[in-house]
Amino acid sequence: MNWDDAYQNGKYIANGEAYLPMWKVKSSAFRASLSDCRQQIGVPYGAHPREVFDLFLPTGTPQGVVIFIHGGYWQSLDHTLWSHLAAGPLARGWAVAMPGYVLCPEASIADITQSITRAIKAVGQHIKGDIILSGHSAGGHLAARMACDDITLPHAARVRRYVSISGLHDLRPLTRTRLNEALKLDMASATAESPALKTPREGVELLAWVGADERPEFLRQNSLIGNIWRGGFAKTGCVEARGKHHFSVIEALAEPDSPLVKAMLL
Repeated sequence: MNWDDAYQNGKYIANGEAYLPMWKVKSSAFRASLSDCRQQIGVPYGAHPREVFDLFLPTGTPQGVVIFIHGGYWQSLDHTLWSHLAAGPLARGWAVAMPGYVLCPEASIADITQSITRAIKAVGQHIKGDIILSGHSAGGHLAARMACDDITLPHAARVRRYVSISGLHDLRPLTRTRLNEALKLDMASATAESPALKTPREGVELLAWVGADERPEFLRQNSLIGNIWRGGFAKTGCVEARGKHHFSVIEALAEPDSPLVKAMLL
């Protein structure tokens, strides 16, 4: 098994190199389209400069808040790249918060896990009502990690649903990849931070969503968490979105009537 190749995404996507610049333009344009009263940019939740979140507000009182955690294999990118994906939940009356976090190797994945709990605490203090915890790729891992029973999660009773989009739920294979030069995982730390190897809290509802055209390893990781957590008596749903790959699968978040947004917020 070539584990490096298994976790490659861009090289298997036509014009994959165009997505990051496109997202940057779309996100900048989205922020520019909102009035100052409907966005709060760079709200701190911790001591590190990256421990901030952006908050986007709907017109009227929010029904609750969707927290979207970005990907990048825990070692690249930042939360400002995905602002445009808030459009779908916003149109349905939900606030959207997008936290940043300290990246590997400056932080460990365990450190990032704790950063996200602090971000959730801060966001929950800003917005009342239900919380949807979501994330993409490494962010999908972090969203699912928040549902594990060894995490002390602020506002846990308010979390309606956890949504892992193209998430990584068993980190042990990453110890055999070049990604681990920054992640610095060993088998013990990979096991400790793998949601699929944890017990979900009682009453957790998890939606695991992946593009049907993604790499086989991402399809496996998606079905793994659904199957094993269902055996742990969590309510789980697994979806393979037809015609979507690792980059296009999240575009549905910008569409208020997309199956993904509807499934998140129902």
